[in-house]
Amino acid sequence: MAYDLTDIKNRMQKSIASLKDELVGLRTGRASASLLEPVTVEAYGSRTPLSQLATVTVPEPRMLSVQVWDRGLANAVEKAIRDSGLGLNPMGEGQVIRVPLPELNEQRRKELAKVAHTYAEQARVAVRHIRRDGMDALKKAEKDGDMSQDDAKKQSDLVQKATDDAVKEIDVIVAAKEQEIMQV
Repeated sequence: MAYDLTDIKNRMQKSIASLKDELVGLRTGRASASLLEPVTVEAYGSRTPLSQLATVTVPEPRMLSVQVWDRGLANAVEKAIRDSGLGLNPMGEGQVIRVPLPELNEQRRKELAKVAHTYAEQARVAVRHIRRDGMDALKKAEKDGDMSQDDAKKQSDLVQKATDDAVKEIDVIVAAKEQEIMQV
């Protein structure tokens, strides 16, 4: 892998975007079709996003309706929603699965905040892996004689700054989501 600071920054931004997508799925009391976006279903021999197997609608403020396209996958979809860690209890009715959203009590809000922090830690780990890849590429370039020791040091400082900035952004995003979750 050749060293490319722009590529490293882009990969870090993709990790942050992925975190934002996961956090959209954490509900804050209102039904939203995006709540089920992080759910993947064991279907056709692999993990498949729910959005590729069903249509999610919001018929009522505290209810989601999941219309499964393949009747044979209804049970798998129901199980995936139940096991998603979102605290939902789906009820299957043939190809349609109703997902009532329970009231958020203080304990559930704290659980959701913990899930948000878990997602944030996963994003931080991904950013650190990208940093490690960049540092490895720098060491290789320096060892191969493609870059001087001084340039490698300057570039490693830039990679570290990009990492610090990305981690700060992750912290800000998760703090905002936690505040949103904990509001009564």
